[in-house]
Amino acid sequence: MSLADKVLAVNDDLPIRTDKPVHSGKVRSVYWLTDTDSKRLIEEKGYDVPPDAPLAIMVISDRISAFDCIWHGQGGMNGVPGKGAALNAISNHWFKLFKEQGLADSHILDIPHPLVWIVQKAKSVMIEAICRQYITGSMWRAYQNGEREFCGIQIADDLQKDQRLPELLMTPSTKGILKNIPGVPEADDVNITRQNIEDNYQAFNFKQKSDINLYEKLLAEGFAVIDKALADIGQIFVDTKFEFGYVKDKNGDDKLIYMDEVGTPDSSRIWDGEAYKAGKVVENSKEDFRQLLLNHFPEPDILLNKERMPERQALATGNALPEDVLMKISNTYVGIAEKIIGTKIHISENPKAEILKALKESYQLVD
Repeated sequence: MSLADKVLAVNDDLPIRTDKPVHSGKVRSVYWLTDTDSKRLIEEKGYDVPPDAPLAIMVISDRISAFDCIWHGQGGMNGVPGKGAALNAISNHWFKLFKEQGLADSHILDIPHPLVWIVQKAKSVMIEAICRQYITGSMWRAYQNGEREFCGIQIADDLQKDQRLPELLMTPSTKGILKNIPGVPEADDVNITRQNIEDNYQAFNFKQKSDINLYEKLLAEGFAVIDKALADIGQIFVDTKFEFGYVKDKNGDDKLIYMDEVGTPDSSRIWDGEAYKAGKVVENSKEDFRQLLLNHFPEPDILLNKERMPERQALATGNALPEDVLMKISNTYVGIAEKIIGTKIHISENPKAEILKALKESYQLVD
């Protein structure tokens, strides 16, 4: 079996029983279960949710995106072997720790297969909750260009690249294009201030104003849990993105939860601790892939300049990356996942067949 066969590149064509369109994002696809199947599973499996809660199957792929494009490799490798399983395993690990330490629940109810979650429908808070502990990446580029205020927070004049910040910075941005919010441009992923959120909390889908404090508390405490665990295995938690949403508890009351993924190489920067002490940055996250792309193509501005998106898309679709590039990224993802969870990552020989077998035999969700 070739490496390409082990990659789950297309994940929106599985014959999972659903009566709604399949929603496919950059990496995950969501299959909304029928009301009948949702009710049956809640009863059979004893999920801690209301009896009429909508459930979904979330299938992660091995696709890799960077600079808002999906990239592919030679030999039909349309993704990175082991990437999906690594991301899921890491998120599962952190979500479990958060729950054990009394922070908050997540949207995950069950894990039928390393590439699959059964989730409860959540209403997203429309904020990319970004935390930064070091100055690097886009923040450093803006700082070099003279910016000293980030999301309403003023920072010092004498910072160096990749330096640890005096305190953890929360620099939120919009999730999706939000309209008619005073002072917030109608564009995806634009920086916002805490004042923006307070003044328009309902537009960001907060149920009540006091939940802004709760989201910041869960963000800071979640960051601290991951930061300590990574330090224990010689890694540095540089920055990350969390997402939050609301679900109904068993009594039908709203509760704020962690959702999407958390503390993964896709949503975070993770550096090797020993290398950093020696004055070198070694990436154990997708940033390694981004840097590789910036070095691979002769005109990096195409990847960095949002106004050149058509050229960027053409680069991604017209250039099959060498297999060794994708395997280097595979080793990064699988390597950091195995460090975090302390066990081996299972890389499927035939991911689609395995997923369908699990969903058919134990959940009766495949006809």
